[in-house]
Amino acid sequence: MTVRIGVEEEFHVLDVETGELVPRAETVLRGLPEKRFTAELLQSAVETNSDVHTTLDGLLADLRRARGDLRDAASRHGLAVVAAGTVPFLPEGAARVTPDSRYRRMVGEYGRVAQEQLICGLHVHAEVPDRDTAVRMMCLIAPWIPALLALSASSPFWKGADTGYASWRTMVWQRWPTSGPVGCYPDARAYQAAVTELIDSGVVSDPGMIYYDLRPSDHQPTLELRVCDAAPRAETSVLIAALFRALVMRAGARLAHEPVPRCPGRHEWLRAATWRAARSGLEGDLIDPVSRRPAPAARVIRTVLTRLRAELEACGDWETVSELTDRALVEGSAAHRIRQVAAGEDLLAAIDELAVLTGGGERSRRRPAAHALSVAPAALHRGHVEPIGG
Repeated sequence: MTVRIGVEEEFHVLDVETGELVPRAETVLRGLPEKRFTAELLQSAVETNSDVHTTLDGLLADLRRARGDLRDAASRHGLAVVAAGTVPFLPEGAARVTPDSRYRRMVGEYGRVAQEQLICGLHVHAEVPDRDTAVRMMCLIAPWIPALLALSASSPFWKGADTGYASWRTMVWQRWPTSGPVGCYPDARAYQAAVTELIDSGVVSDPGMIYYDLRPSDHQPTLELRVCDAAPRAETSVLIAALFRALVMRAGARLAHEPVPRCPGRHEWLRAATWRAARSGLEGDLIDPVSRRPAPAARVIRTVLTRLRAELEACGDWETVSELTDRALVEGSAAHRIRQVAAGEDLLAAIDELAVLTGGGERSRRRPAAHALSVAPAALHRGHVEPIGG
């Protein structure tokens, strides 16, 4: 049976002329359907929620339509929306909190950790039969999701500098007390006991603040993937959703024969594998989930694809996923692409690139140099981006 999937995509709100992040989510969302388009913790980001889909074609059309509606709404106010883990220009005042009592409480409790969540992610929900199944699946799926992070990596820049990471968003996100790889639990009761213990400790206030890379949804019959950067191309979001669905299906088949699979333990390597994916993206080594040794990213991604072929074929996804994977490995990560643009032109051109890709196009011309220099920070030199610590 084909598992149904849904996608949440987060977008930065930018001034179209300066490329700076601006706290104007309310302006963009005005007039858009509330169920489909929502605010986030900070007013510089918005989120879209797809319908539930069984086919990749349906999901892609849905994501493109939502992105188009968001782009049109933003452009009417001199704004742009960008799907990426981070954007380069973060001026003072961009971190304005959305007027919501829960969000205000979070900022009061977590301080700078909350205030610096100027990041955007991609979340994928895959349907599961029950919460026990979702919890048991996590141990089986977790070793493979750093590869999905590498496919999504789109956040090399932070505050005008190159961080040296393909996904700096991951580094910012991991400062939350409940972020990162999830542990293994025999059933939903054990998982809920761990969540309740965290809430009782006072470190988190509610189940919605369990920010593991994988988690059973608190309000839907789904397993949720949360590790990925927002993807500039909608096709990348679809690729990741398809691979995650196949991982869920493969885990479900194993659980049918072994309801409580033995956990090999020693999960500390998963945090290291996530760090490696955030550091390298598709342009270096990843940690092979089988050998737990470094291996070229392309080899690891191909291994994932080969292992999931039966599930992808069962959904009718094999040809589409193979084609999208080939494209990703040939072109490299979005982080690599925007670094190339920044090196050849400047950071404002890299933002143009992200905005065009988010809207489904391909950038075909350079932004005039005089205009770019007139709005870029003075510390940035055309064709050169200073690394953090450089």
